[in-house]
Amino acid sequence: MTPISILDLAPIRQGDDAAGAFRATRDLARRAESRRYRRYWLAEHHNMPGIGSAATAVLIGHVAGATATIRVGSGGVMLPNHSPLVVAEQFGTLASLYPGRIDLGLGRAPGTDPNTVRALRRERIDAAERFPQDVRELQAYFRPADAGQAVRAVPGSGLEVPVWILGSSTASAELAARMGLPYAFASHFAPFQLDDALALYRDRFQPSAQLEQPYAMVGLNVVAADSDAEAERLFTSKQQQFLTLMRGRAPGPLPPPVDDMDRRWSREERARIGAMLRASAVGSVDTVRDRLAAFIAETAADEVIVTGQTFDPEAALRSCDLLAAARDELAGLPG
Repeated sequence: MTPISILDLAPIRQGDDAAGAFRATRDLARRAESRRYRRYWLAEHHNMPGIGSAATAVLIGHVAGATATIRVGSGGVMLPNHSPLVVAEQFGTLASLYPGRIDLGLGRAPGTDPNTVRALRRERIDAAERFPQDVRELQAYFRPADAGQAVRAVPGSGLEVPVWILGSSTASAELAARMGLPYAFASHFAPFQLDDALALYRDRFQPSAQLEQPYAMVGLNVVAADSDAEAERLFTSKQQQFLTLMRGRAPGPLPPPVDDMDRRWSREERARIGAMLRASAVGSVDTVRDRLAAFIAETAADEVIVTGQTFDPEAALRSCDLLAAARDELAGLPG
């Protein structure tokens, strides 16, 4: 069966704070580990009141320390916001603390608005354009240091932390293929170039020391509940955040679900958000199982990474359980 992983943004819910978000993240990671998910990744975002995962490496340490076996990593670290040496030291530290469990997914997007980009990058104006060179520099820090090497990552040298390329376009797919790295596509919010990107990645892949064959992980929104109606209602929390973003404002804390989104959005907004979130499986176990099977067949994904913030943390735990049950049904495993 295709492995399933979880992408978490440590959502800060209305009426709660970051500490509450981090407790919920810890609890969900533990549940994911107990249900045999492959990985638990966290994503870097800045200046967003509804997302608590800005200090991504710190939160990865929190999750890795609260679990024992599940792989933990970044989905991703936005490399242009950082010095490659600092990222190498951070993830070298994590890999030293939690050997064999740390992944480093790298993205080129800023994960924020233009004003915050300037605050993050200061004089590194051309940082995004340097992304391929920065990835190579970062990889070099993870290789065994040469004698007399002037700058090395301590810890980091010789740890060979697995590096992934993240993206939502054919440009990121081409880079991952050329560098021989695993590729994660953000179809959970930007599905428009999914087919072309996966085809290009697989066609142009060049084997590397890290990876002999192409390996593609694909994003899917999942909210599973005891009925389709309940899951669709829970999903309105995410739809409300996308509606706020579409209207030109940064989404605030994750709002509670509503009974009728048609009272909140126009017909055009509904269509646009539906297109952005079309890579979704929302419903009962049966509905999610069938959609997951179709999605894997459509993409030939080597792995699926799911995200599905819900206002009630208990609903997120329940969704985790039900998705695991759907996965096991597809694999023919006993319940």
